[in-house]
Amino acid sequence: MPVEWTELLVLAAVPLKLTLKVALTATAGAFAAGVGAGYALSRRNLPGRELLDALSTLPLVLPPTVIGYYLLVLFGRRGVIGRWMLEVFDVTLVFTWQGGALAAAVVAFPLVCKAARTAFEGVDRRLENAARTLGAGEGRVFLRVTLPLAWRGIVAGTMLALARAMGEFGATLMIAGNLPGRTQTLSLAVYEAVQAGRDAEAAFLVGLTSLVCVALLLASGKLLNRSAN
Repeated sequence: MPVEWTELLVLAAVPLKLTLKVALTATAGAFAAGVGAGYALSRRNLPGRELLDALSTLPLVLPPTVIGYYLLVLFGRRGVIGRWMLEVFDVTLVFTWQGGALAAAVVAFPLVCKAARTAFEGVDRRLENAARTLGAGEGRVFLRVTLPLAWRGIVAGTMLALARAMGEFGATLMIAGNLPGRTQTLSLAVYEAVQAGRDAEAAFLVGLTSLVCVALLLASGKLLNRSAN
């Protein structure tokens, strides 16, 4: 392998590792919140269902910088939640990888929520009612009947969320900044390399990010096709 490519691999190692850490943490948060919200929205008797559905979709249509601004208002050092976290726990999310994970989770959340809702709505209610007739409580019905029947759609949505979290830029930049070795993910590293005129490095990082995301999308598509069948 040429020396140049070896150097590029070394340069990419740190942002790649950080990107995976941020993306996996964000996806875990988006998964927990998205599955819960998707299940709630799949129930037709939920009050304010349409409004909640619109709010859950909002991160998909809002510019990432707007989402970042909202997060700063809430979790910044002077924010409603951020000030409380700083005073009580002496913890701040601004300029940390955890803040980047929070931003990525918010952006990725609708992908899990939408997929989970669709998957739950596709579950045959007669099977759930049969389990209730046999004495199963709601928790057991969900874990033993609903979730196993909906899992492929949920996993597909989660993989899409992971790909989205890996590519998040605007919201992450606003709350976590672009600190090499601390908060600089692959997308931020690409931006810095382009701005600095390091074309070979930018091209390598773009190719690496694209390959990972394409692999995730292909896997997600296969799961969706199996779920549909």
